Amino acid sequence: MVIITAGIPRKPGMSRDDLINTNAGIMKNVTQEIVKYSPKAILIIVSNPLDAMCHVAFETSGFPKSRVIGMAGVLDSARFRSFIAMELNVSVESTHAFVLGGHGDTMVPLPRYSTVAGIPITELMSQERIDALVDRTRNGGAEIVKLLKTGSAYYAPSAAAVEMTESILKDKKKILPCAAYLEGEYGCNKLFMGVPVKLGANGIEEVIEIKLTDTEQAALAHSADAVQELKDVLKKLA
Repeated sequence: MVIITAGIPRKPGMSRDDLINTNAGIMKNVTQEIVKYSPKAILIIVSNPLDAMCHVAFETSGFPKSRVIGMAGVLDSARFRSFIAMELNVSVESTHAFVLGGHGDTMVPLPRYSTVAGIPITELMSQERIDALVDRTRNGGAEIVKLLKTGSAYYAPSAAAVEMTESILKDKKKILPCAAYLEGEYGCNKLFMGVPVKLGANGIEEVIEIKLTDTEQAALAHSADAVQELKDVLKKLA
């Protein structure tokens, strides 16, 4: 297992996309060295902009798609779960949440699939409060950067990377939302997008497709467009 966090951090007012020029070069160099010394490794990408960096690592390494995984959805879902628990004054251990799509402002939290002890949050709070939590989840990274002033989030991303790594090393086969290379799933093609996957000894062992409403599918398509834009920027840099 190799977890790649290399890259310059976000600063206040800086979007993840602003990082792409510098971090693409760093990711390429790091990945080339990993392939040289550890050609059978499974890669977990944490560097931002996450979806674009996954593409750089995937194309540079030549590894199968099962062995290049982006750490995004586990982190974003953890933030969503925390906000739900705070809102309802319940244990975060009782909450479950799913966040799909790109790791950025266009991510798609799914309230229908987010529950407290199995009860959908749509039954427990108003649409107005749900919308507020969704918005805070989308901007969670920027909120932390603004508070820290000299760096980006590290505690929750590290916890998320540990959970993913443990599922792979111990072959737990957990279903977790991760950035995976899609080839037709969810209507996305040749893009890294956050979707539920089964993580086991072979890396991504299955992409789990869940039914989305027209509104959710449209939001995911919008997120895919944002990821495609980053991919296009990478092509211009190449």
